[in-house]
Amino acid sequence: MKSFKFLLTAGTFVMIILFDLLSNQSAMAQKQIPLEDFFKNPEKTGYQISPDGKYYSYMAPYESRMNIFVQQIGKDKAVRLTGETDRDIAGYYWANKDRILYLKDNGGDENFAIYGVDKDGKNLKCLTCFEGVRTQIIDDLKDIPDEMIISLNQRNPMVFDPYRLNIKTGEMKMLAENPGNIQGWMTDHAGKLRVAIAIVDGINTQIQYRDTEDQEFRPVLTTNFKESVSPEFFDFDNKHIYATSNLGRDKSVVVKFDVANGKEMEVLYENTRYDVSSVFYSRKRKVLTSASFVSWKRERHFFDQQTKTMFENLYKHLPNYEIGISSSDDDENMFIIRTYSDRSLGAYYLYDFSKNQLTKIHDVSPWLDENEMASVFPIEYEARDGLMIPGYLTLPKGLTMESARNLPVVINPHGGPWARDNWGFNPEVQFLANRGYAVLQMNFRGSTGYGREFLEKSFKQWGLNMQNDITDGVYWLINKGIADKNRIAIYGASYGGYATLQGVVVTPTLYAAAVNYVGVSNLFTFMQTIPPYWKPMLDMMYEMVGNPEADSVQFRATSPALNAHKIMTPLFVAQGANDPRVNKAESDQIVEALRKRGVEVEYMVKDNEGHGFANEENRFDFYRAMEKFLAEHIKK
Repeated sequence: MKSFKFLLTAGTFVMIILFDLLSNQSAMAQKQIPLEDFFKNPEKTGYQISPDGKYYSYMAPYESRMNIFVQQIGKDKAVRLTGETDRDIAGYYWANKDRILYLKDNGGDENFAIYGVDKDGKNLKCLTCFEGVRTQIIDDLKDIPDEMIISLNQRNPMVFDPYRLNIKTGEMKMLAENPGNIQGWMTDHAGKLRVAIAIVDGINTQIQYRDTEDQEFRPVLTTNFKESVSPEFFDFDNKHIYATSNLGRDKSVVVKFDVANGKEMEVLYENTRYDVSSVFYSRKRKVLTSASFVSWKRERHFFDQQTKTMFENLYKHLPNYEIGISSSDDDENMFIIRTYSDRSLGAYYLYDFSKNQLTKIHDVSPWLDENEMASVFPIEYEARDGLMIPGYLTLPKGLTMESARNLPVVINPHGGPWARDNWGFNPEVQFLANRGYAVLQMNFRGSTGYGREFLEKSFKQWGLNMQNDITDGVYWLINKGIADKNRIAIYGASYGGYATLQGVVVTPTLYAAAVNYVGVSNLFTFMQTIPPYWKPMLDMMYEMVGNPEADSVQFRATSPALNAHKIMTPLFVAQGANDPRVNKAESDQIVEALRKRGVEVEYMVKDNEGHGFANEENRFDFYRAMEKFLAEHIKK
């Protein structure tokens, strides 16, 4: 403001059997790492540097909850600024050189409030603590140190109005009243509210614009939601905007956009295979710096030689890791750098650009030895209709695609569903691999980053072709000899939980066990219990998921709770009682339906959690139960 063939001659058959046994023994013999090491809070994480470059801050556990600490650079002692004990702080940033703001909700209800605290721990104040109200940040106003622009759904739970907020006193002034269809707001570099993104006629996206805050917003571009211009930020004259756009094309590209007239001016960068997802700029030098996209890893295109030189220097310092910039000082000379890989949560470094000097600050999880972790391999397979499905296969340590044979496997479809899996360190996946399981993650149709056509192939395909993509991945593993067809489980969260349930409905003999974590079970009731601020987008959801009335036959066929009589697979269900996205009733329904039939189902509910378990002790309980459940059914 992300086929191997063997000729089974008599002479090779025995060798292959022996090779399989030795490979699997190697996987099973790996060092078993304590479960808590994968899922406990990081030792220190979320490092940021102060605007004046004199301090860095980080998050670390206090009373088993993630809190904020500040340390002067070059000193050994840190000051703890917060003492939250009920729930982790969700995120924070330096508002100015003296004050930090952070977000926190209650029990997973996702009604985040903003709190402010001085860097010495004084003057702690909740700035937006309103019952049942969610706070969103529009602009942190770097050049106006004591103010920021936020939006609140205080006036109407369905819509968010923009406010200018004094971060010291909590005084607020409404900048505009949302007429009911605005889903996003955008400021220029002077902090003036100039652009609004609206939903009109239920399924059309509209960019609205004004030259000054004294004017009314006027529509400048209206498109069907399937194609759009997504504003990133204004140019440095505050006249035009930089944006990503897929207007008239399959992939999103970087464009300069004449916002006053609603027209693209020029394409600045495009990739023919992947959507460009992000664009970055230098606030100090006022230039575009880079754009990024995700193939199987994150990749960058550089607009600016200085930024390119900096990353080249960093990769020389850290050749075996992916690199991200966590924050910088106002002079853009001192940077906090974060590294990661498929086998490491990485570390934080302080980087002095002028000296090309890199100083390690801290490992995120020093108790995890990356040499004991498993490798994540990019893969691709063909779905039954010919669509190529990319994904990632993680094998127990020491195994390769060639040597992995007849393994127990956990199929792990991602949530969203309009999201994607990426290459990097995933504690769930590494934990499962350490226990001897292979893990397959697939970016089924609808996953983001692969273009509009790939996305639209998922519309109204919950439980249908989207599910087929997952099933086809299972058969791909079986046909390659990697998976033992009798020891395959499926586990997913949110949409992945839905796909887990639908998987044991439509292919009841394919999986030996299933774990559903905060997943949808009934499409009718799911649509009826969405958060109020999703309701302006309901017509879009009808087009993407389906309409409960017009598509009622399909909904009945693709709602696992309504087809529970087909399920015979042992099931473990976990749910947060305060989940605002997937209501607890979704899990209650499937559990009740199965227990009535005598099907084995284990049910875990945490009363102080929402859409996923954030509190450390609850994560431990969940993964301990999942470990035991999987061992009973597919370890053997």
